[in-house]
Amino acid sequence: MTKKTRNWIIASAVVVVLLAVGGYTFMQSYMGNKVEIQQVIPTEAAAAKGQTATSGASVTGKELNGDWAISTGSKVYFSITTSQETVNFVDEKVTGNWKVNVDEPAQMSAEGQIDMSAIDSGTAQRDEHVKEADFFDVSKFPNATFKATSFEGLPTEWTSGATNAFKMKGTLTVKGVEKEVTFDAKGVYQDGKILLSGTTMVTFQDFGMSNPHSVVMSTENDINVQLELVLNKG
Repeated sequence: MTKKTRNWIIASAVVVVLLAVGGYTFMQSYMGNKVEIQQVIPTEAAAAKGQTATSGASVTGKELNGDWAISTGSKVYFSITTSQETVNFVDEKVTGNWKVNVDEPAQMSAEGQIDMSAIDSGTAQRDEHVKEADFFDVSKFPNATFKATSFEGLPTEWTSGATNAFKMKGTLTVKGVEKEVTFDAKGVYQDGKILLSGTTMVTFQDFGMSNPHSVVMSTENDINVQLELVLNKG
């Protein structure tokens, strides 16, 4: 064996080791979902079990229209699908205000923001990774925001405890980049609160990011965004 060949073999072995270590680190960072999505709107069975005296009662604009604030119990989820599984991130530092007008949906408005430093997947290494400059760059862009521009399909009269499906269009801003999105949403009026759930899909590329990948595992480009909001009337 020549010296040149031996050096090539050693160099190749080093590369393999480095790739293995890098792949292992990547997998440790992104594998293992530790966050379960908790929906604010109960399932039909749970809703039937938890019905109150006001359930089934008609709810008009008098109760619905006005200023509402995003309150305790609200969460925003981000879900990323890897070649192994789907990993959820949750952010519980959610604030914002809604102006509801079911009689004239064109007059409705809504805005909210989340503190990006509060993103939590249950794995500190993974969380710190997505907060770095290559991804959400939280030190430079501490908040992500959403501002609704239109609501479609909202009924003028609701029934307490019943689910109302609608679409909410607006602008999602992450890392200073604006993206027009549409949330498929559901709203429930129950016990003096509005419970709202909505989902939309964006991509890493929408906000100038590359989806994480390595030689041993990759992630899809899509990011599922899910709102789980509790609104209290101001």
